[in-house]
Amino acid sequence: MDATDLFLTPGLMDSHVHLGEIPGMTSDQEAQHPDIAKAAREQIPRSYLLYGFTTLIDLISTPRGMARWKSHDIVPDTYFCGGAALMDGYPMNYAPKPQRYQGWLYMLIEAGTQAPEGIDPALHTPQAVVSRMKADGAICVKTFFERGFGDVRDLPVPKLETIREVVKAAHAAGLPVLMHANSDEAHRFGIDVGVDVMVHGLMNWYQEQSSTSEVTPGIRKILDDELAQNVGWQPTIQVLYGLEDLFNTSFLSDPRLVRVLPSNLIDWYRSPDGQWFRTAVSKGVSQNAKLPANADASQLERTVKGELDPAIDRVKHATAYVVARHGRILFGTDTPSSPTYANPPGLNAWLEMHRLSEAGETPAQIFRSATLTNAQALKLDRDIGTVQVGKRANLLLLRQDPTQTIDAYAGIVKVILNGRVLDPSELAANAASDGGALGFLRAPGQDLELGSGRGDRICAVPAVHCRVRVR
Repeated sequence: MDATDLFLTPGLMDSHVHLGEIPGMTSDQEAQHPDIAKAAREQIPRSYLLYGFTTLIDLISTPRGMARWKSHDIVPDTYFCGGAALMDGYPMNYAPKPQRYQGWLYMLIEAGTQAPEGIDPALHTPQAVVSRMKADGAICVKTFFERGFGDVRDLPVPKLETIREVVKAAHAAGLPVLMHANSDEAHRFGIDVGVDVMVHGLMNWYQEQSSTSEVTPGIRKILDDELAQNVGWQPTIQVLYGLEDLFNTSFLSDPRLVRVLPSNLIDWYRSPDGQWFRTAVSKGVSQNAKLPANADASQLERTVKGELDPAIDRVKHATAYVVARHGRILFGTDTPSSPTYANPPGLNAWLEMHRLSEAGETPAQIFRSATLTNAQALKLDRDIGTVQVGKRANLLLLRQDPTQTIDAYAGIVKVILNGRVLDPSELAANAASDGGALGFLRAPGQDLELGSGRGDRICAVPAVHCRVRVR
């Protein structure tokens, strides 16, 4: 491949995705619409690649879930974390009993807690859970500190000693520990137990009781402690926009959606069935805001923005504080963050880049966050994260320098996945059904050679006068 005047970079990594469900569609709805679901599941892996994401980390999965995801022909390299949820806590509380206990292989049952019928508590201690994750092929552990959302604010949360034991066992097994934490209380808990990565920026300042979105002394102390411990930070700002955009009447008409979602899925989202989650959220919003029963769409949209915009401002200010002090930012999107269709795969990451830019992260910092920093945090940097002979051939060819502008990712010339050359036009949703031939850079098992034609210097950014060829 002649890469003259193009930029050769590592493929990107989204270190926070959820791949088990189709965004905005329940499992029952999927069963009712098999043709739509089939098209969606075949397209979703391509949509991540379309925006340059050659590596994904599913933060709550199992070997079975990974096998289903990887069954498609074209799939980004995907790894998973085991979700160590506290029994009956977040997020397993959403599933009805007793099914929830069968679905969470890595559930934690604390000492002194009555185990559900048929469940052996000895298999759900911190040590046993981490051991099972490791044996199942997980590369990380995800923990949770969440009291709930909306009207539900009394979910059980783990004890300090429980998660400290999880961290101890995980580190002994060589697994980093990530924690779902979006509040000041949760971040303080994560600091105290010694987790490696905070999943979600500081969106909710419950203990501060502050009316401002500027960083307060209490929030500053939390952030300074995280910086001192070199804790990784996943801001996931786009999560909140994914809820706001449910009420954006023009969202489903965004022309970018047709590149990442099958048209029949978009049409279904417009149907009453496809609007189920919006309807559920709107009921709660209307009750909390005491809106009239006949409130129109624009009134709902303004109300939702009024509720979520303060949290968006807080997380942007907190992220800016961490960025300005060279904190360890990891690029992750939490796609989809909830059963919302407004976190579309691939495109959601592109939107997250813009949110990070608004929060003060430079294009060069975003580039590093989505490549080497992510790879190092998940202990994958021996294989990916930089352009280097001997590493996996997950690469991008771009028209612009991504360290100078995030617009570079809107001009991807080629995506190279494990040496297989993919053209963006063949990855787009409107082309997925054509079965167009996809090129190959090399046969399986062959090495990728990177050479400049001027000695043995490895091509990097920028890859001017660079050729990529099969050895």
